[in-house]
Amino acid sequence: MNATVIQAVDWKSEASKLANDQGFTFLSDLCGVDYLEREPRFEVVYQLLNMDTRTRMTVKVPVPMGEPAVVPSVVDIWPTANFHEREVYDMFGIVFEGHPDLERILMPDEWEGHPLRKDYSMGKVPIEFKNLSPGF
Repeated sequence: MNATVIQAVDWKSEASKLANDQGFTFLSDLCGVDYLEREPRFEVVYQLLNMDTRTRMTVKVPVPMGEPAVVPSVVDIWPTANFHEREVYDMFGIVFEGHPDLERILMPDEWEGHPLRKDYSMGKVPIEFKNLSPGF
């Protein structure tokens, strides 16, 4: 399946056309991707469904470089984007401009960093194994 690439500056108007003109009225999923060594580093991938024709569409939106990385929110077009956008914000730090309640959803509010970024430090917690028999 081929994916359509739509730039972030055009995403809001193109999303509206996809929903209203082309019948992609259901957003089944969206996720973030961190390529780390590619420009742009981040991408948001949307999975759309036209319920009448049973057609699926994948849309990739490259996230422009910046701190923070910003993409327009599509919650007003597809309400199912609400919690998906919050999860991507929480895990990747991508800000969805215009989101009605963009706050952490999985990590505690005081958590620092975004755990699914490829440069996120996992820390050095020693692991102890108990009751292991010799030879393991």
